[in-house]
Amino acid sequence: MRKLTAALCALALSATGAQAQTIKDFLAVAMKKWTAPFDPFQLIDNIYYVGTDGIAVYVIKTSQGLILMDTAMPQSTGMIKDNIAKLGFKVADIKIILNTHAHLDHTGGFAEIKKETGAQLIAGERDRPLLEGGYYPGDEKNEDLAFPAVKVDRAVNEGDKVTLGDTTLTAHATPGHSPGCTSWEMTVKDGGQDREVLFFCSGTVALNRLVGQPTYASIVDDYRTTFAKVKAMKIDVLLGPHPEVYGMQAKRAEMKDGAPNPFVKPGELATYATGLSETFDKQLAKQTAALEKK
Repeated sequence: MRKLTAALCALALSATGAQAQTIKDFLAVAMKKWTAPFDPFQLIDNIYYVGTDGIAVYVIKTSQGLILMDTAMPQSTGMIKDNIAKLGFKVADIKIILNTHAHLDHTGGFAEIKKETGAQLIAGERDRPLLEGGYYPGDEKNEDLAFPAVKVDRAVNEGDKVTLGDTTLTAHATPGHSPGCTSWEMTVKDGGQDREVLFFCSGTVALNRLVGQPTYASIVDDYRTTFAKVKAMKIDVLLGPHPEVYGMQAKRAEMKDGAPNPFVKPGELATYATGLSETFDKQLAKQTAALEKK
């Protein structure tokens, strides 16, 4: 069993108070939050949160059906479908499934939901082989990181648009966390005002190897390009693949009728990206130092 990277060990250490030794150990800890239920709710305009307490999943309501953004772990697929139903929607109305990145905690329900609904799966071009193979890049044979393989119906690149009814999302290539990591931008109405929303893919190092035998070629340059790109974006609402990215639970608790939507926070993305960049540099230095000691 492969040892966890320094970054993952740190996450596990903060969560348990004791160092987890393997990916299986870490997942056992993370799963407690990743599979814990969370009541679905209308986040802003036609965007709804249907994920768990630890993994973000979204439904976008359009005039011609539903768009599902990511899923969670395979064992949470039933919960996600129940959350969709609690909002008064029908799983059968899902016409498009969008993916941010091809990791098991965001792809676990794709195969089941795609088979059940016949929805079109759309993902970043460079993540297509990962989704269709059901593996983590650079660790293809690790069963602990595997997920049900699923066919990608359409692969997108920078600037490509996905439209369903009255709703259009624009794909932004933000690689690093995965080769085809894709962030999705759309416009919503908030009190009659247009707001730009970004479903940010991710920018953490997580299990990725940055030096020696990197998870994939160009990974370091990809991360840095992504940080620079997102810092320059003008976004009003930051959403992400995990609730902690944008303080979902705290903002949800602040929501009140007639009050400003707490999820509208211009500048939050740039601040978050700056922090990610600083953390990345530290992780790169740590991995480099560890490699030089060998």
